Amino acid sequence: MNGRQFFEKFGPVIKKISGAVSFLPRRIRLWLFDAFKNKSGKSGILIRYILLRTLAKKTGDNVVVFPGVVFENIENLKIGNNVSIHQYSYIDAEGGIDIGDDVAIAHRCTVLSSNHGYSDDRIPIKYQEMELAKTTLKDNIWIGCGTIILAGVTVGSGCVIGANSTVTKSIDDNSVAVGTPCKVIKRRGVKS
Repeated sequence: MNGRQFFEKFGPVIKKISGAVSFLPRRIRLWLFDAFKNKSGKSGILIRYILLRTLAKKTGDNVVVFPGVVFENIENLKIGNNVSIHQYSYIDAEGGIDIGDDVAIAHRCTVLSSNHGYSDDRIPIKYQEMELAKTTLKDNIWIGCGTIILAGVTVGSGCVIGANSTVTKSIDDNSVAVGTPCKVIKRRGVKS
């Protein structure tokens, strides 16, 4: 039974459990989420999903968070349906992150929504205000392992981002993009 089939069968029960868990104080839910961050197997995925539904701004159906994923500012995170976030990824939603439907984020990826300000040369950079910028990953995207997506970027629907890329600018729909900085090398669905 794959994840979609599992969720179709048990989704209503899982949502009821999430509803019950949501009555726990937020700090306890955050503590539990951190405590089960590295739990392997299907039970770990299920526990993280139940807690994620109570902590994120929005969590769709069939969202799989593998062990070792770190979320910061999870309350500003929206995740669609059928999303997988693989091991050791880092997602900081301080400025807001929207992840669409059918998105696969491979292991060791970073998705950011803030940058350090650095314009005032009289103040050390680490003490300057953070600059917040919403990051959007639209539908049907594959983010290759080790990719970094910087704040304020939109990755269009149907995109493939190659492994170890650094996405510094928005990428149009149906693009295949690679490199540091990430550049479009071809379009999906276009015959050469």
